[in-house]
Amino acid sequence: MKQYELLQRAVDFLEREGVPYRIVGAMASMAYGEARFTNDVDILVDLKDSVVDALDLEFPAPDFYLSASTAREAIRRRRPFHIIHVPSGLKLDIFQRRDTEFSLVDITHGQRLKSEGRFDAWFASPENVILMKLRYYQEGVSEKHLRDIASMLLVQDTAIDREYIASWAQKLGVAQEWNMILDRLAERANGTDDDSGRV
Repeated sequence: MKQYELLQRAVDFLEREGVPYRIVGAMASMAYGEARFTNDVDILVDLKDSVVDALDLEFPAPDFYLSASTAREAIRRRRPFHIIHVPSGLKLDIFQRRDTEFSLVDITHGQRLKSEGRFDAWFASPENVILMKLRYYQEGVSEKHLRDIASMLLVQDTAIDREYIASWAQKLGVAQEWNMILDRLAERANGTDDDSGRV
């Protein structure tokens, strides 16, 4: 199974069951920016306990690993859980929508993206993908998130609503990280960034 096949299988299930969702994380940043390696497909969902049995049937053992009890607990506590395609090691990371203003915006805004013969799905908006990656960077200081953000800004350019990002960055407490990225990109554009290992 290829990564986009796993993505589409999950999307088909969620749409069939009427579950709100958005593709987020690295898959979304690659859709808006440049490709990089990842084994994970991150999906933001608003999943109900009532669909767990159907989810278990859609991703059955031995080809898939899914703990129905863990999924139910994750839904109840609004925490992530995983579905693993055992032969390939590919993984679906299922993130339950939280009870916050931003999480509601994140799962209701986005774009339908299609890649012929690969996927047809709802992705989180590029702005919201950037905001979440700013939070991930703040929490873990992984440079991959900065590289993802930079590639999205460079590829999408004027399609990105930077005022929207700046406003939400203030609310989410990541304004410093957002301004740092803008400064680094400005340095690169002006040819004054001599650190080739960073954004």
